[in-house]
Order: sequence, then structure tokens, then C-alpha cells
Amino acid sequence: MDELDRNILGLLGADARMSVATLARRLKVARSTIQARLERLETSGTIAGYTLRLGEGAQPNRLRASVLLTIEPRAQAGVLTRLKSIAEVERVFTTSGRVDLLLQIACPNTQVLDQVLDQIGAMTGVRSSESLIHLSTKIDRAV
Repeated sequence: MDELDRNILGLLGADARMSVATLARRLKVARSTIQARLERLETSGTIAGYTLRLGEGAQPNRLRASVLLTIEPRAQAGVLTRLKSIAEVERVFTTSGRVDLLLQIACPNTQVLDQVLDQIGAMTGVRSSESLIHLSTKIDRAV
């Protein structure tokens, strides 16, 4: 990946709907160059897709929380399988440090959140959990 590729990714990161013509004009290269670079970035998996990211206003009444899980040794595969079946679990990250997994969950209200947390806490292999409810977003650089 060279500087042109990084510039393309930077512009698309800010506005994934930007046309090939606009990218070419802003980067001062031919449209065919941009199109070829985009195809290569897509084929190589550098660009996995183009998506819509909804803002907070489009998701009213969504309660978000991060859940820190400590699990039994060799229980990760089973725990992950069970977590996949819970619709409110949006993302699961492995971590280094005092916890094994970091979950991002979203629920419509506190009652559903309480049920989901009980379900996760009761899973075989889960030693402990700690929940952090998201109150407000101060910085969001997610692409």
C-alpha cells in the first residue's frame, strides 16, 4: 500500500459515498487509476465493504454497554458459540490483561439489558463479568 492508497482510504473513511470522479479530482489522478486502485484494494481485502453507519439519533432508546468477561481456561470456544446466539451482543473482542473478552451489547431498555447480563453470567465457563453502561459519546472516530 502506497501513499495514494492511504489517501483513497482516508477520503472514503470520511465519506464512503464519494464518487470515483470526486476521488480522482481531489487526488489529482485519472479516474481509471482510482478505479483500478479501488478494485485492487477490494480484491486484496483491504476494503471489506462500504456501509452505512447510523448516528445516535437513528437509534433512540438504545442502551449500550461494554461487558468485561473472565472465562475458564479452554472455555472460549464454547462461550463464543453461546454469545453468537444472543442478538444483543454486537461485538466480541479478545483482550490481554485481567479480562479475557470484551463484549459490546445494545438493548432497548434496562430490563432487556438485565436479562442479557443474567444470561451471559450463567453461561458455563464464565467466571466473572463486569458491566459498564455507556452514558454519552464524547469522541467517535469509528469509520
